[in-house]
Formats: sequence, C-alpha cells, structure tokens
Amino acid sequence: MRKPTTKQLQPEETWDDPLVAELRPIIREAIGKALEDELTRTLGAPRYARVAERLGYRNGSEVRELGTPMGRFSIEVPRARVRGEDGLETEWRSGRLPRYGRRMRGVDKSILSIYLSGTNQRRIRGALRPLLKGLPLSKSSVSRLVTRLQAEREAWMERNLREEKVAVAYLDGFVVKVRRDGRVVRNPILIAIGVRDSGEKILMTMRMAGGENSQAWAQILEDLKKRGLDAPVLAVIDGSLGLRAAVDTVWPEADVQRCVVHKLRNLLACAPHHAKESVREDFHAIVYAKNGVAAQQAYDRFLSRWRKRCEAVARSLEEGGKDLLTFYQFPQEMWKSLRTTNVIERIHGEMRRRVKTQAALPNEEAVLNLVYGLFVAGVVRLRRLDGWQKLGEARAKVGKAAA
Repeated sequence: MRKPTTKQLQPEETWDDPLVAELRPIIREAIGKALEDELTRTLGAPRYARVAERLGYRNGSEVRELGTPMGRFSIEVPRARVRGEDGLETEWRSGRLPRYGRRMRGVDKSILSIYLSGTNQRRIRGALRPLLKGLPLSKSSVSRLVTRLQAEREAWMERNLREEKVAVAYLDGFVVKVRRDGRVVRNPILIAIGVRDSGEKILMTMRMAGGENSQAWAQILEDLKKRGLDAPVLAVIDGSLGLRAAVDTVWPEADVQRCVVHKLRNLLACAPHHAKESVREDFHAIVYAKNGVAAQQAYDRFLSRWRKRCEAVARSLEEGGKDLLTFYQFPQEMWKSLRTTNVIERIHGEMRRRVKTQAALPNEEAVLNLVYGLFVAGVVRLRRLDGWQKLGEARAKVGKAAA
C-alpha cells in the first residue's frame, strides 16, 4: 500500500503572465513523470506490476521544493528500496534530482553566472526573484556553488589532452591583487589558450606564479606536454624573455609570434612625447603591410630612420626581431588573430570588471576559480579564429618550410 507523503503539496504560485500560469501545472506533472519513469527503469517494473525479476519495491513518496526556470514547484518525489549487486537494500536516489538539490542545474548556472559577472548576493536575489519565489538564497548557497566549481576546476586541471589537436597557442599573463601571507600583493596569473583545428578557442590551463620567468612558464608547458598535448604550429606570446626561453626549450618545433600590441607599448615608452605618433605610424606600416616582403621593407626603414632620431626606439624594435613578422607566413585571413594576444587581454578585462569593487581576492584558489568560472558560466565566450578553414593549409605550409 502506498504511504502518504510526508508533507502536503503547496498551492500554486500566482503569476502575472497567464501563459506561465497555464504551463506550470504541465511542467510539474512532467517533472513528476520523469522521476517516476526513472524509478521504474531502476526497479525493472512499473507501479503495481507483478514481475518475476525486480530490484526492489516502492516505498511511498515525499514532497520536495524545487526551483526551476519557471519558478518554485512543490513536487512529489517517489521513494523506494533498491537491491544492489551485493544483495543489500538501500534507499533509492534519483540521478536526475540530487538528494539535497533545491534548484535545477540551469538555475544554479544562472546564479553562478550572475555572481561571476560581478554581482553581490543581495542583487542576485533581486535579479532572480521570479525564479526563486519561496526559495531562500543564502550566502552559504552561493558559497556551495563556488565550492562545487572548485572541485570541477581541479578535475579539469588534470584532464587528458591527448585528443586535443591544437594548432595555435596563446600564452600570456596578467597581474591580479590577491591576499598572500596576510598581505595584499600583485601576483601574476599565467594563462594558455589553444586553437583547435576546427578554429575553436579553448582554455587549456592556468596557474598562479611568483613571476613571469622561464621556470614558471616551463612548468606550465611541461604540464601540458605531460598530459598529452603536442606542440602547436605557432605560439603567440608577449614580450617576456622567460616565456620565449620556455617555448624554445619545451616546444622547439613551434614557430613564435610576438604580440605586436605589447611591442608597440614598449616602443612608445622609449620614444619622446613629440615623436610617439610618428613611431606608431612607422610601426603600423610593418604590422599592417600587404605581405611579408612589404613588412620586411617597412621594418628595415623603421630601423634606418629611428637609429638617427632615437636609438632606444630602434633597439626596442630589434629586440622583437623577426618574431614580430611570423604571422605573415600564414594565410592572410588569419593575420588579424595571430599578431596579438588580445584573446587573453579579454579575460583580463573581465577579471578587472569582476573585482573592481574588491580590494583583493581572498586567495589564489579564488583567482583560479574565478577565471575558470568565467568560461564555464559563459561570461567569457571566445569566437573562432579568423580564417580557421585554412588551418590545415597553414600546418602543411609551415611544416614544409621548417623541413
């Protein structure tokens, strides 16, 4: 005999939208049917059926409050005792509805997305009030979501990369304020973005480091290699000498492109105020040339001109060398995407927007969780590489040139 529920179903909420009000009973019924069907598959028999082989018996039901994209529902969750392979009976737990879950995953994702976009807990409650009618959202609820995010990130950091075919890698870092040893310090976070042969950009790894030196970058690249990632065709990097040395050591077969935005900043820092515009124009003639030959000619003109006008500017360009022109070896459709590390600057911008109201993040784990969460929650979306359709052609061309 079916046991009564432990508490009564709550009356339907009042909704201003008549369409939502009409749909809600249908949705509640559909949720209940999905749970009932799941239990039937587990037991191997529908309700009241007499079958020879079954794995357990129903044991009444309980009422649960569940937050959904259509508001709060009081749903009736079936209960049962299920016999395992060892012959022991245990309480049945739905795989679709976690034991202590009070919100559907889509609602949790919305909460996390709003939190990661820089909104505090009070504003989250206001923004999601239509979805959370009758369901409390405490500070600890958000904290639990963040804790769950950390567990996912830690597993993600150890995932196997053997199946990832990365053609281009963007490597760069930026500084964030974080509390370490009781003090607020400016600490770099090093990030690696990969471009698959399909043109899709993915976050490959990230790490907090004491500085952007060769040892820190070598540890990141060695970790990627250990997890099965092959060297990319091209590594797009900033002006860090330590990073350049690490790429040469771990990925000696990869071509290197120096970020032209970083180099322009260096040139302008060396130039007198009245000459900055001229330096910018001459540098643009190099990186926006119609082809590699024209770029080399503009490069030579730049050095000839600025050796006479400002030796420091010329030396700064020479420091970048031919790594500033590597992107010209690739199809023209890709040039815009390959000459800068702006894809990582985009992440930096989102980080600044998120933490602008905070003096510093509480610890290193919070920094890593935030970056990972920005991707998981869809706050940061990376578009495909321009001209990705010709990545196969670029692989063959660059590989032939190297041979």
